[in-house]
This record gives sequence, C-alpha cells and structure tokens, in this order.
Amino acid sequence: MIITKQKDFDFILGLVKDKKNIFLVGCGECATICKTGGEEQILEIKKKLEKAGKVVTGWVVPEATCISSQVKMSMAKNRKALNQTDGVLVFACGSGTQSFKENDRMSLDVYSGNDTLFAAAVDSQGNFKEVCSSCGDCILDLTEGVCPVTRCAKGLLNGPCGGQKDGKCEVDRTKDCAWILIYKLKEQKNKINDLKNIIPTRDHKKSLRPHSLELKKS
Repeated sequence: MIITKQKDFDFILGLVKDKKNIFLVGCGECATICKTGGEEQILEIKKKLEKAGKVVTGWVVPEATCISSQVKMSMAKNRKALNQTDGVLVFACGSGTQSFKENDRMSLDVYSGNDTLFAAAVDSQGNFKEVCSSCGDCILDLTEGVCPVTRCAKGLLNGPCGGQKDGKCEVDRTKDCAWILIYKLKEQKNKINDLKNIIPTRDHKKSLRPHSLELKKS
C-alpha cells in the first residue's frame, strides 16, 4: 500500500486561499487505512474549511482514486457540485491526485492535501514498514524474502558491510542488518552455501521513471 501523510491544515488553507467553493476527494483504500483521506478525515477537513469561511460544495471517497473508471464514476455522480466548485482538494496519494486531474474535463484547479511517503507492508500491529523500493529487478528469491535494496541502508547486494554490530545496522543501530537477517534465514534452512553465489549488479534501467505497463489484449 502507499503511505501518505496529510499536509498541515494551515498549508492546505494556503493552497486554496483564493478559492471560495471547494470539493473534497478522498480514497477508500490506502489513504483510508493511513487515516489521511477516508470518510472520517474528509468530514473533519470539511468542518475545518467551513469554519475558515470556505464553502464545501461536496465530497466523495472513491474506492480507489488511482483507478480511472472509479474517478470518472465519482465525478459523474457529483457533476452538479463540481460545476459549483472553484478548486478540488484530493486526499489520496500522488497517483490518486494525478488520476483525478487526468480525468477532469472541467479544467478545475486540483490540489493535493497529502504528501506521498513510500510503499509499505502493514505488520500485525498495524505499523507501516517500507520493505520494497519497486526497483524493477527483484532478487527476493535469492535473499529469503528480505530485500537488501530497501532494508540495507547502503543497498548492498552481497553481504553486510564492516559496520554492522550485533546484527544491527551501522547507519541506524535501532534497525536490524538486512544481511544478518538473510544469513540467519539461510542458516535455518541449511542454505548457507547459497551466499557463495554472487548477485550481479542491478540493472538500473529497470528503475528508470516514469514507469508504464500496457496490458495485453486477448
């Protein structure tokens, strides 16, 4: 999932300082889980904006704002409110904000109410942890499911640096060394010899941005 952080309200107010009528857009997936763009947060922002003298013409929380079809459906259902709108505040990730903008045929001013931080896994306690860098050259099959590109501060591909101590990272002693974790997992499975195989240099062309992928039509 994509982790977001809601911008400070004073900053948000500054974004729409010249706008009177505001429409709010959230996201039913990632931003809802992050509590940055779910229904509860949208209603809270609505209340704050109205207290600041703004008119909220309407609001919507698509199931996934990054999906074009859902944005179009939401806009169609709220066309009357959007016709009365000076600006749109989107509380989703950057992809969601851009998805709304790309599907807008009314040339509305669209603003992002969230900062997009990283892609993460959610642990059993509900904490967000970055475990993948979306590098396009995955080696998890070689590293027992632990990504050294992301979880090693130096992105090392073939073992730990000399700075790890007691299994902790040299850069941040509160974090486990990714390669010590990999070693222990290999050890548990009697696969230590795997570490003799050199992982080749990553193909950085695979991580060039922006990415796109066209679905093959059957």
